[in-house]
This record gives sequence, structure tokens and C-alpha cells, in this order.
Amino acid sequence: MKYPHAIEQLIESLRKYPGVGKKTAERYALHTVNRLADEDIDQIIEAYQHIKTDIFQCPVCGNITDTDPCYICRDESRTHDTIIVVEQARDVIAMEKTNRYHGIYHVLNGVISPSNGIGPDDINLKGLFERLQNDAIHEVILATNLNNEGETTATYIRRLLEGTEIAVSRIAHGIPAGGNLEYADEITIAKALEGRRKL
Repeated sequence: MKYPHAIEQLIESLRKYPGVGKKTAERYALHTVNRLADEDIDQIIEAYQHIKTDIFQCPVCGNITDTDPCYICRDESRTHDTIIVVEQARDVIAMEKTNRYHGIYHVLNGVISPSNGIGPDDINLKGLFERLQNDAIHEVILATNLNNEGETTATYIRRLLEGTEIAVSRIAHGIPAGGNLEYADEITIAKALEGRRKL
């Protein structure tokens, strides 16, 4: 059976999400057509429009935001001498849920992955090193994921900071090797923060 063009188009669009195959996309598309009221569809369309027009990367830290700078960067109550370096914006949310860290962040928006053709210039490293030169940062906590790409990125940053006055530490206990921050619970992330080690 061939679906009408609009439904086929919606199915193909939904397949762009990670983990959504053809069958799941079909189910979502048919649910949209058969079960959602026009107001619900309008609400979804409006949400996508807001993402397209209102969301951007913070020019300071690289986090996703709708204000310039983001709410974390402009929060004067935070400790601005400690910075956690993470891979993605979702990792900031994971860290914030622990309510144990009150410093600032830097979002790389990727990792170094030579096998995928991603080098240091392809992620937000330049912005990090500019901040480290201009801001009064005393400690950098490397919170990239504990997989090959995350370790490569952490090692690259650590080596560039050798010989500086900046202390470099790495999240440790609690996050298993090969694990991702987005899947860890608040207690696990809090333990990883507490157990960070100097590099």
C-alpha cells in the first residue's frame, strides 16, 4: 500500500530522528493523522517554528539558548572560576539535574573523531581556549563521555593545557566506560563529579 504523498513526506521526516525506523515513523505519522486534533498539530508546528527561529547556540559557552548569553553564563551567583567541558547541550541538563555543580560550562557540540573525519577545528574548541585565556578559570573539569572519542577529546584538551596554571580534572567514578551522560541518573553523575581526578 502506498500512503498519500503528505503522509509519506511526514514518515520520511520522522525517520530523521535517531532510533526511529520506518515502522515507528509510520505509527507516529498515522497517529498524527488519525488521533491528533487540529489544535494539537498546530501546537506541534508552532513548537518547531519556535525552535527554528528562537533557539541558537550561546556565543559564550555553546549551550542551546533563546537568550544572549544563556541563563547560566549570565548567572552571577555561579562560580565562574570552574568550567565543565561537555560534548552536547543535553549533558549540561544532566549535570544541572544533580544540583551539585554551580560553576559554568563549555559545550563542544561534538568530539574529535578521526575515523569520522572530525578534527579539533570541527568542534567548539577555539571558543574554549579563548575563554581560558580571557576568563579567570582555575579548574577545567573534562566531562566528555568515557568512550574512545570522548577520551581522545579529553586527552587533546589536557595536553594543550599542560604547563598552564589551570588545574585539569576528569569525571571518574559512577559513569561506566562506554556510557553516556544523558543515560546516567542524578546520583551517578553526582558521584562522578565528586570522584573526579586530576590529570
